[in-house]
Amino acid sequence: MKLMFRPLLFHFLLLCATQTFGVNIQSVPEVNSEGVIQIELENNVSLVCHEAQVDEELVWLRNGAVVSLTEENKKGQSSVCVSPVIYEDDGAIFTCHLGKNATVTASVTLYVTYQPQPSGLEDVAVEEEAELVLWCDVWANPPFSAVSWTLNGSAVDLVASGFSLTNDGFTSKLTANYVEKSLHEGTYHCTAKSPARVDYSKEFSVTVTGKTMKFPLMPIIAGIVVVCLTTLFAILSRWNRITKCCK
Repeated sequence: MKLMFRPLLFHFLLLCATQTFGVNIQSVPEVNSEGVIQIELENNVSLVCHEAQVDEELVWLRNGAVVSLTEENKKGQSSVCVSPVIYEDDGAIFTCHLGKNATVTASVTLYVTYQPQPSGLEDVAVEEEAELVLWCDVWANPPFSAVSWTLNGSAVDLVASGFSLTNDGFTSKLTANYVEKSLHEGTYHCTAKSPARVDYSKEFSVTVTGKTMKFPLMPIIAGIVVVCLTTLFAILSRWNRITKCCK
């Protein structure tokens, strides 16, 4: 009976031993319980991979692609630094595994947070009957839950003011195809709301000027070309007559 349990006991001890010789990743900032590192845009992330046997070679991958390491940064402990963090690092998966056994592995995922570019007051001048377009940057992570527009402190009435409003996740655009001074001049505010951060806003001061007469440039150019060609033909015709008289 003892002989029957010895192989099982040996297998159990071997299993426990192989689990202790794993790899793990430590980082600054710290990894949360879900294996995610939350980091703000343009900050730095330092990753360190450890394994129990100091003579084992380690391999780093970023989204499945091998990260180039120096020879002294491969054995027992290996470090990778992301400096600075950029937009494209959001969702990037960094994996460390043993060089001789890719199944012994550990991974972390970057979650990059960022806000729209800073913006203050923007002065906008537009002529009557022209088109007015106001852009508000709302590209952020986590994304904003809502975006609103006000004119002189009151919510913009899209129907009464002839506005159209679009939002593609990157910009919120307020457009009026036919500007009228009484309807569209004033101070606009674009406000993006999110429970995860302070609200973001941008202010526009819109001035509507009188319509100016625009010269029809293309017809004028065409007229000048016709006059020049007519004059040239007239001179050539006159020159032919003069030369005939001189013969």
